[in-house]
Order: sequence, then structure tokens, then C-alpha cells
Amino acid sequence: MTKIQLGSTGIEIEKNGFGCLPIQRISKEEAARLLRKAVDGGMNYFDTARAYSDSEEKMGYAFAGIRDQLVIATKTHAQTGAELREHLETSLKMLNTDYIDLYQFHNPAFCPQPGGEDGLYDAALEAKKQGKIRHIGITNHRLAVAREAVASGLYATLQFPYSYLSGSQEGELVESCRKQGMGFVAMKGMAGGLLSNGTAAAAWMARQEGVVPIWGVQHQWELDQFLACVQEVPALTAELQAVIDKDRAELTGDFCRSCGYCMPCPVGIQINQCARMSLMLRRMPAADYLTEYWQGEMKKIENCLRCGKCASKCPYGLDTPRLLQDNYKDYWTYF
Repeated sequence: MTKIQLGSTGIEIEKNGFGCLPIQRISKEEAARLLRKAVDGGMNYFDTARAYSDSEEKMGYAFAGIRDQLVIATKTHAQTGAELREHLETSLKMLNTDYIDLYQFHNPAFCPQPGGEDGLYDAALEAKKQGKIRHIGITNHRLAVAREAVASGLYATLQFPYSYLSGSQEGELVESCRKQGMGFVAMKGMAGGLLSNGTAAAAWMARQEGVVPIWGVQHQWELDQFLACVQEVPALTAELQAVIDKDRAELTGDFCRSCGYCMPCPVGIQINQCARMSLMLRRMPAADYLTEYWQGEMKKIENCLRCGKCASKCPYGLDTPRLLQDNYKDYWTYF
């Protein structure tokens, strides 16, 4: 196992964390089984959010009686201090705990600061003084907001998309966090599902000093591959490096990360799936995406208004309408 410090918090965790967004898609009992198996396998850092429907509730159920063995992080998408206080009380109840180790602002469009009109940071500070939260963090998909958060010195951690497909800008963020003594939590370590070799991803992450990847887990086989990496840190062999090199050659550049911040679409297009359909067809069993259902979803691209709303909300600055059209054209070549 590899134990690391979470920034300057003094909290020691297993380097490989458990991302709890996917457990909202499975039953309460199945989620509890996976979560307890993760704990038994050495994981102790679990990340969720108020926005992840019943994820917090499932964690609270699974972790009854072992809360003191765990480090729990959750997030609030509140827009005001009053709303943050409501979110926090709900999270505490759902998680079946009286404190949260790391409470994060969930992808705000700006960097909350003390004294702000929104009241967010001041409400979090108040909760910290009350002992309801221990550390304040922030998550984001926007480089500008992330950089401001790091420079502010106000946050214990930054959570940001980071995988072996990331570029120099993300690498610079990681380095800035190290210099500030700030923890870096890597979301989307599998690039939103485009990467398929968890061992290669974990071997690469093992070399990223101070970085805590949170692996999204929904299935037993997913958990098993990451628990194997907890028990024995995978070496970055020539074979795994070849996997990484191939993925980088195919995927680095302008592609949809499936974060969903472009949604909802005025005409109902599943943008975060349709705008990367070509990649999914090449990297997954194509038959899964050639069904009558997905044909109907791709047909919706014909109704695109080119209103630009999706592009204006894309944290990666992608020309989303163009990606939709390109994927639409490519999709029908499979028939």
C-alpha cells in the first residue's frame, strides 16, 4: 500500500481513492458491498457530492460503525451561504456522520473568497469553526478558476480532471499545488471512460507525486483492478507504457470529456455522449452504440440550433456544435 499526506491537512490516506458518483446507478445493497470491500482492500478515501442523488445515503449505510476509519469528502453546489448550510446539514444526515473531513465547492464558476456577496466561503468557515467540516476544498473544470484557487491560499485541496491524456497546463496545476502544500485530487483518471486499462492508469498515477486519483467504481471488476493496485503498486512496464502511448496518439487533443457541463441541450441532444460517439465506437464494443436507441439519440443532432450554449459552457473550450456534426457524420458510416 502507498500512504500519502493529503496536502498540508495532516490527513494520511491510501493514494488510490474511491469515487462515489457511479454508485448512484446501483442498488443500496450492491453499493454497500462494493464500499465495504474497498475498505477491506485498503482504500480509506471516499469522495462524493450532494449532487450525486443517493450516493451519500448509500455511503452512510455502508459505513455504519466504521466512520472513524475513513476519510470522507463531499461537495456542495450551493450558490449562497444559506444554501450551503442546508446542503451541509443534509450531507451530514445522509452520510450518517457529525463531521466531514473535506468539504468542497463543486465546480463553481468563480473562486469563492471570504467576504464575497455569495457568502459561500464565510459559511464554510463558520461550519469549520463548529467542527462540522475539517478542511475546505474546491473542485473545478476551468483552468482559470483552478489557478485562482491555488494562488489564493484559501483551500486545502484542488480537485481537477487529470489523467495520462492531460497536457502541460494540468501538469503545471499539479506542480503549483505541490509548491503551495495543497492537495491535488485527480478526477476523471480514466478520461471519462475513454481509457480502459485501469492498471496502466494506476501505474502512471503512482508516479505523480502528491496526486490522489479517485477511481469511479460501479462494478466489481472495476474495483478488483484498483484494489490490486492498492495491494501492490503496479510498475510502469514497457507493456503498460505502450498502452499509454497508443491512447495518447489516438486521444490527445480536442475531444469531449463527457463532464456534462454543457447540458441540458434545448433540443434534448445527449451532448456529453453524442459529441464523442466516434471515440466510443472505436474503443468499445460498437454494437453497444449501434442500437435503435442510440440511432434515435444521434438523429437529434439534426435538430441542433447552433445556439452556442453548449460551447459557451464547455470548460475545455471545445467547439461542441462542430464535434456533434463530425460525430453525426461518422456514426452513420457504421451502417
